[in-house]
Amino acid sequence: MKFTIVGGGNIGTLIAVHCAEKGHEVTIMTSAPEVFQDTLQIVDEKDQLLREGKIKTATSDPEVAYSDADYIIVTLPANLMKPCADAIYSYAGKDTVIGVVPGNGGSECMFRPCIERGSTFFLMQRVPSIARLVKKGRCVRSTGYKSSLYISSIPKARAEVCSRVMEDLFEIPCEIVPGLLNLTLTPSNPILHTTRLRSLFKDYHEGVVYEKIPLFYEEWDDDSSRILLSCDEELQKICRSIPELKLDHVVPLSEYYESPTPEALTRKMRNIEAFKGIGTPSVRVEGGFIPDLHSRYFTADFSFGLSIIRQVGRMAGVDTPHIDETMAWYSKIAVEPASFDYRLYGITDRDSLVKFYNQ
Repeated sequence: MKFTIVGGGNIGTLIAVHCAEKGHEVTIMTSAPEVFQDTLQIVDEKDQLLREGKIKTATSDPEVAYSDADYIIVTLPANLMKPCADAIYSYAGKDTVIGVVPGNGGSECMFRPCIERGSTFFLMQRVPSIARLVKKGRCVRSTGYKSSLYISSIPKARAEVCSRVMEDLFEIPCEIVPGLLNLTLTPSNPILHTTRLRSLFKDYHEGVVYEKIPLFYEEWDDDSSRILLSCDEELQKICRSIPELKLDHVVPLSEYYESPTPEALTRKMRNIEAFKGIGTPSVRVEGGFIPDLHSRYFTADFSFGLSIIRQVGRMAGVDTPHIDETMAWYSKIAVEPASFDYRLYGITDRDSLVKFYNQ
């Protein structure tokens, strides 16, 4: 089949290698096609070759990328998703299957015109593997693959086909989840990143400079864990309040990380091998460092992540004081005004929410 992978970063490169290795024709849609060589590689933590595959081309031309694709897999941050969805609608055919990895950020609404035209749309809950570029356009390092993948689609009847294709690509068992909102509300980056950033930079304002900024995970602290678990519990209240959407697959982070207390969660975060060495998004300035407010940790995970959880909570009639406090903190330092709003897509209350996600 003909696959187009949108985004030439960590996850886009990883997925492109898997598709090419399986013999599919692969095009990468990227802002920097000139840096891509024909053969891409995945290596492990010891730089041993795991997989490699030869792509057809890398391009920045949406017509070349989308017009003849059987599958389009989008790996862009959520704040860049809307123009991508518009371009795909302009050039892709109605039979094209469109997937977003990972599956949060409200992309199902942004791709609504494609869905209404007849395209199959699916979300994958989390990335197949944590990955870090070794050299852009050439090689990416995998730090370990998931033991299972979770997928849901609109229309629901097409989930089985999408599941089989993804299972073949990654050689990982793939489970079908009942409804996209299970994946949209997955408490990964939208809660994990946002609560940690609030804890790290709670006193930040223009003019504050930090002599040193802790590593994001290896120097995790109990304050970050307390905020995270409080927001995570509010998310679980939201899920329990909409039983007709069967949101049982939104697994609490306390369960996912097997850490029921803040102290246990702190120990867990500090010792996850795949997270080691990951820095906190920051910018060097005179005298030290400031948070990188243009990082996707800020621009995507608050306005297109935690904000979505809060909006669902409001439509479901659930109070979310800790999530509200975290969003209020971010609003004081945000530098990019773009944010996701369900109302722009005709989803304004509980009934319209349930109707959309029960397709």
